[in-house]
Amino acid sequence: MLSKKTKYGIKALTFLAKQKGQVPVQIEVISKSENISQKFLETILLTLRKNGFLGSRKGKGGGYYLLKEPKDINMAAVMRILEGPIALVPCVSLNFYERCADCPDENTCSVHKLMIEVRDSSLSIFNNRTLADLVP
Repeated sequence: MLSKKTKYGIKALTFLAKQKGQVPVQIEVISKSENISQKFLETILLTLRKNGFLGSRKGKGGGYYLLKEPKDINMAAVMRILEGPIALVPCVSLNFYERCADCPDENTCSVHKLMIEVRDSSLSIFNNRTLADLVP
C-alpha cells in the first residue's frame, strides 16, 4: 500500500511541476492547495530537497521549487526516496535485499516467484514514468 508520505510527496511534486519557471512556492500554498498537513509536508519536502529533487529559498519570496525539469524526474527514484523498496517483500528487492527468515529456498518458493513478477511490473511502470507524465 502506498504511504501517505509518498502520496503527498507526489502530489507536492506535481503541484510544483505545474508552476511556471522555478518560482519558489511557500509550503502554506502547497499545503492548502493539496490538502496536506503543513507540518507533515515540511518533512516530505525536506527529504526531497536533501535528495536533490527540490531547491529552497528562505525569506520573502521564498519557498520550494524543482531543481530539475519534470521530464528528468523519474518516478522510480521518487518512490525509492519516499517509500523505500519498490518490492513488496525484501527477498526480491533489487536495492534493499534481505533473505526471508521463513524461506528455506528462494528458488522453489512460490511467493518469491510471484513477487518477482509484481516487482518487475511495478518497476517497469515507475521507470517509464516521469513527473512530466503526471502533469496535465
